[in-house]
Amino acid sequence: MPLTELRIAGFGGQGVILSAIVLGKAASIHQGEFATMTQNFGPEARGGACSAQLVLSDKPVLYPYVTRPDVLVVMSQEAYSKFAPELKDGGTLLVERDLVRVTDLPAHPRVYSVPATRLAEELGKRMVLNIVMVGFFTAITQLLEPEAVRKAVADSVPASFRDLNLKAFDKGYEYGKTALAAGPEAADLEHQAVLSQEAQ
Repeated sequence: MPLTELRIAGFGGQGVILSAIVLGKAASIHQGEFATMTQNFGPEARGGACSAQLVLSDKPVLYPYVTRPDVLVVMSQEAYSKFAPELKDGGTLLVERDLVRVTDLPAHPRVYSVPATRLAEELGKRMVLNIVMVGFFTAITQLLEPEAVRKAVADSVPASFRDLNLKAFDKGYEYGKTALAAGPEAADLEHQAVLSQEAQ
């Protein structure tokens, strides 16, 4: 894959770091490519701002830090407000539909949203929303082979939760395939943003 900068952000307790570990492991161990990861926490461990940065490439990564992400995954409003301005022009923005309100879209991104928390709750555990998001990311971006990511999920979670997490990945992936076929939501979200500004 060409060099791709990715940021995943949300609040502590959503599994942001594990999401990045899974994707990095899928690229480097199961797909034979290269990945680097760095992470940041807010002052509060659980509930505070949290983000992880990944650089994925088919060649060794010479600079491990994300400067302008090609793909931004956000799972909280605070994360959207903080990191959306960094997104590369024409980049891809993936949002947790029920937790993030997209307004003032920067850099004309392709926007796709998924109700990851609701889909996780349908499986019986809200905590797997991050793996739902990983599945969604895999389908939308097509950067990584689905089987490589599934193997990374299986490798990265406790054995007692493996089946649940694989179901979460599959649920997010299937939702993502449908969303990709439907096309980006950017135009609709921009229209919503305009309407909301006019109402104020």
